[in-house]
Amino acid sequence: MNATKMLAIILIVAGGLALTYGGFTYTKDTHQAKIGPIELSIKDKETVNIPVWAGVAAMVAGAFLLLARK
Repeated sequence: MNATKMLAIILIVAGGLALTYGGFTYTKDTHQAKIGPIELSIKDKETVNIPVWAGVAAMVAGAFLLLARK
């Protein structure tokens, strides 16, 4: 399997996941204050939304790469 076909499969899978889940969430740890032995930290949940057009574009690009002739 060459690199182009592998990239095409990765794009198709990533596009499918983007359409299925629509985004992902991660936790960002921020340190706000440190007073002596006391440390105040806040965990923020950040959400990244993936647009539908990006998922579709990834799948179309993957399909194009997979079906393209050399």
